[in-house]
Amino acid sequence: MTDSTPPTQTSELGEELVRLASADNFRDVAGVEVPYVAADGATLRRGVVFRSNELQLTAADAESVAALGITAVYDLRHDHEVEAHPDAEIPGATWHHLEVKGIPMDAVANLQHRDAATAVMHDVYRSFVDKPGARAAFAQLLTRIADGEGGHLFHCTAGKDRTGWAGALLLHIAGVDDDTIMADYLLTNDFSAGTRTKYLGLIEEHLGADKVEVYESVMVADAAYLETAHAAAAEHYGDRAGYLRHGLGLDDVTIERVRARLRG
Repeated sequence: MTDSTPPTQTSELGEELVRLASADNFRDVAGVEVPYVAADGATLRRGVVFRSNELQLTAADAESVAALGITAVYDLRHDHEVEAHPDAEIPGATWHHLEVKGIPMDAVANLQHRDAATAVMHDVYRSFVDKPGARAAFAQLLTRIADGEGGHLFHCTAGKDRTGWAGALLLHIAGVDDDTIMADYLLTNDFSAGTRTKYLGLIEEHLGADKVEVYESVMVADAAYLETAHAAAAEHYGDRAGYLRHGLGLDDVTIERVRARLRG
């Protein structure tokens, strides 16, 4: 979104591409320019659930988000990430901290080789399935979306991994096919290209050119990462439906409420 004045009607905002100058991976879970269509032909409802990277927003962008009718913000980051970069306040929205625990932050911060970086990222995505703290956070997120009113927004730091998995689960619940889910997950690489280039430049400046390739693996959405989470769900719970019901503890009523919220 540019810093232009937002439309006055939330319904109008829900029908257009919303981009934030200060949060480049902000987007509607139901689709960017046009709503996604589920495998059974149902059109997803835009303006209900949004995803983002961390909310280091300009005042203009905070007002633009508020104009979308956001009533709840769910921050999936670790405590220290929140302390270092607290979210900007969104007028009219209540902030909730749903920390996704289990990500090996120390390992990420001390990477020496590209292969190690790739291995850590696969571990991160497996943790979404096999770490109780991560499952608890995702269960709370989906339950609150099911039970809530108004627009909901969830995010992590880059809006890529924790947010990417949550977004993929929501689209799966809505009945969107896997090819579309994967394409949506990979949109992060387009939306956040400028931010990624900036941070890789800082890495080159402060850590050396040899570390750029190492950390590039951490800063991209890779199809193999999402597939690792899917494989872990299949290994532990049979499939994603089993993960939702037995891994996250969501009953059929809650899952159906999420589905109903997302579909037009």
